Amino acid sequence: MIITRSPLRITLGGGGTDLPSYYRDHGGFLIAAAIDKYVYITLHETFEQMFSIKYSKLERVDSVDRIEHPIIREALRLVNEDGRATHLELTSMADIPAGTGLGSSGSFTTALLKALHAHRKNLIHPETLAEQACHIEIDRLGEPIGKQDQYIAAYGGVTCFRFNPDGKVEAWPLKISQEVLYNLEDNLLLFFTGYSRSASSILKDQDSRTRQSDSAMVQNLHYVKDLGLRSQIALETGDLKRFGELMHEHWEHKKQRSGGMSNPAIDVWYQTAMANGAVGGKLIGAGGGGFLMFYTEDKTRLRHAMLQAGLREVRFRFDFEGTKVVVQ
Repeated sequence: MIITRSPLRITLGGGGTDLPSYYRDHGGFLIAAAIDKYVYITLHETFEQMFSIKYSKLERVDSVDRIEHPIIREALRLVNEDGRATHLELTSMADIPAGTGLGSSGSFTTALLKALHAHRKNLIHPETLAEQACHIEIDRLGEPIGKQDQYIAAYGGVTCFRFNPDGKVEAWPLKISQEVLYNLEDNLLLFFTGYSRSASSILKDQDSRTRQSDSAMVQNLHYVKDLGLRSQIALETGDLKRFGELMHEHWEHKKQRSGGMSNPAIDVWYQTAMANGAVGGKLIGAGGGGFLMFYTEDKTRLRHAMLQAGLREVRFRFDFEGTKVVVQ
């Protein structure tokens, strides 16, 4: 039995500039943090000549080509090129539901690939793991998504990523002191809005408008990239209040990308948080639902206000291990 796990993520600045439609012309930059909420994959070799696959559905098929789950099918095609693995039982589980903006698809793909490589006794570097996950989701399946989810899941930590026009991705740890890191971790609060959604429609619109060189969209992403760079400076100099203010500025610009980015309920919750100790915040992920994240130095007041508003807090710590084999 092989068990792998891959962390979910929060974006700390520059989100949206990791889509190929933007970085191929302009280059992208963002900061992301892996958190201790995970997607798990279990892989077990059986005697029966079948693929038994359990996720929100149950599949039992006798060939890779008949697998309905597109990521599982393509991952098996990629890693199992010689067709040797024909009798596997595969199960996925997650701490947080999909469609909540924490990058679960990228985490699922990296955890799955890690398990398949472990089954083949392959050692795989985080960079290669992330590249293969991006290849499956973006190149093979044509999803209108960026690369941050796969990369932060593979690497873990609080990490800066530069997305170059040639497709190469540079990754390095944020240069932040231990004290500032602990304060950042303590003062970021995450609240579930109750809305789950697919990011595809919002990202498809952003991707399409960027490909068409829509000036408003491109200028918005230029500004967001600059916000990411300014967030890096604020974090590395220990100015966490300034970082919180930049989060608020980011959210104001993020909402301009799409009418589906927010809704009246989310706007009211955001205003409630800002009136109760939040320095700044934003919706995590593509928008439209999922988690609201806030930076605050008055945690008790903010927690009370958001709980009174009916939102559930999810407490977290940063993950510094990335995608890993838990049991082999």
